[in-house]
This record gives sequence, structure tokens and C-alpha cells, in this order.
Amino acid sequence: MDKILVTGGAGYIGSKLCYELLDKKKKVIVIDNLSTGSIKLLPKKIRFIKGDLNDTKLLKKIFSENRIQTIFHMAACTDVRESMINPGKYYLNNVEATRNILDIANNKIKNFIFSSTCALYDVSKHNVVSEKDNLMPQSVYGITKYLSEKLIINYAKINKFNYGILRYFNVAGCDEKNRTGFIKNGPLFNNLAQNIAKNKFNISIYGKNFPTKDGTAIRDYIYIEDLIDYHLRVLELIKKKSHILNLGYGEGFSVKQVVDGFEKIKKIKIKKKYLSSRKGEMSKIICDNKKLNSLIKKKINKKVLEKMIETSINWSNKWYNQ
Repeated sequence: MDKILVTGGAGYIGSKLCYELLDKKKKVIVIDNLSTGSIKLLPKKIRFIKGDLNDTKLLKKIFSENRIQTIFHMAACTDVRESMINPGKYYLNNVEATRNILDIANNKIKNFIFSSTCALYDVSKHNVVSEKDNLMPQSVYGITKYLSEKLIINYAKINKFNYGILRYFNVAGCDEKNRTGFIKNGPLFNNLAQNIAKNKFNISIYGKNFPTKDGTAIRDYIYIEDLIDYHLRVLELIKKKSHILNLGYGEGFSVKQVVDGFEKIKKIKIKKKYLSSRKGEMSKIICDNKKLNSLIKKKINKKVLEKMIETSINWSNKWYNQ
């Protein structure tokens, strides 16, 4: 049977994808170096290989021993601020790793789905971005994703496979069955849920004077359940034609809205500490998802913010109190 390779499958998003693929009776192989992921996030029955995508000998062995026709390439370093401090790490782990897997997969695969980012877009003139907009990444992280996209497009022409390049906006929430979720802090939902699980009812908010309704930054958050469903649908879609797609809802929530949501659901008061906005912080970025909606018809839960909050809390209570 044909197998699916998931790189970075022991991470927050990759592990959720693995559960959904196994639910659909797919044969899945995961490769992950566990630098940011955890084997505890993975289904027990999955085939896991601890390794790095820059280990070309290991990659060749995986492809020689398995008939892999589809790759979900999710492995990457993703911290924007770290990328500016340590660019070499990001070029090696994002760009060179992508080149390695494309080189070794060669003409063996049919489908390649890539986790990209909205950090590629130029938002200096407008806050709603579509796939047609100029790409002008402002961070090393964004540049490495841009270069990886170019590699995939060029290799696809030569080796005759189809690709789905998926530009994520802000992913939030956890698996509704509470099987897997985030394990690191940084993103807003993660920080709030982790703090609550540890009985710390406070949060730092960077910036309160943005040109938004409540002065805090707005982001287009997408629920991980919807994000992964789009991945599975895109896999079917690209069997006919390659696509580059934004993954977002076309509307956003402010930082204060999210904090207020946690307060309402948990019936608590969260102390907000307002700090200066971080350098380069955008006041607002929203996904133009017209292309996505034209290709994939999907109904979005009207209470999606509540679902993202509830599942984040449920997961943090499980992970931090085990």
C-alpha cells in the first residue's frame, strides 16, 4: 500500500494531521527530530522515525524501503524573533531540509503538501492579503518559507508531481478529542490556556494603541480542526492540479477579544499587563480566502472562537496536570 510521509509529525499541527490520517486508515510514516515536538503527541500505532531532514542517508533509506507517494512537509523552525538572531539555523532547517527531501523524493512522489505562512506577504499598504499579492517577507523565517516555496514549484515542474502550498494564518485550538495539542508557549491561545492550567490568571499584551476598535492587534485565527480538514481536502484537490492557498477565515479577532473570551468561558478575571508593541508588529492581518472558498465548500462553526478556547483549555489541563 502507498504510504504518506509526514515531516515534523510530532509537532502541534503535524500530530493532529497524523491522528486524522490514521482515522481514515492511511499508512503513515513520521520523521521528526523532536527539537520542538514530542513523541507523546503521536498516536501509539504510528510508525515513528527519529531523525533530521539534513540526514540524507536516513532519507534515502526511508524512500528506498517504502513506497511513498504523498509528503506532508511540516517540519520547520518557526520562531520569527529567533530567525533574526540565528538565520543560519533557519536556512539549514527550513530551506536545505526542503531541498534534501525534494532531491531524494525525486520522481517517486505524486503529491507534496507544504506548510507555508502568511509571513510572506507585504502588509505595508493593506491588511487583507490574497495569493495574488506581492510577497515581501520581513523576517528570516518568512524568507526561508519563500525560498522553500520556490524550490517546491521548480522541482514539481522537473519531477512531475503536484503540490499544495498552504499559507497558514494564525492556528489556534486543539484536537476536539483531546488526543494532542500544543506543548510550547508563545502564541496567545497557548499562553492563556497554559497560565490558566497553572492557576496563573494573567497575560502580557504587546501594544494597546493600534488603530483597531479596542487598540489591540487583530489576527485571523484558524481552528486546527478546520486547518487539518483543509489539508485532507487539498490532498484530493491537487491530484488534478497544483494550488497555492491561504488558510484563514477572512475575519479576525483582537487580542483583547481572545482574552475576554477566555474570561467568559472560565468565569474568571485575567489581569492584563500592557507592554510596548514589539518591533515590526502589524496592527492587523486578515486572510483573503476567496480562492480557498471557491475550491473547497466548507461550513465554519459560528462559535469557532469558543471552540478554539475550550479545546485549548481542555488540552492544557490534561498536559500540565498529568
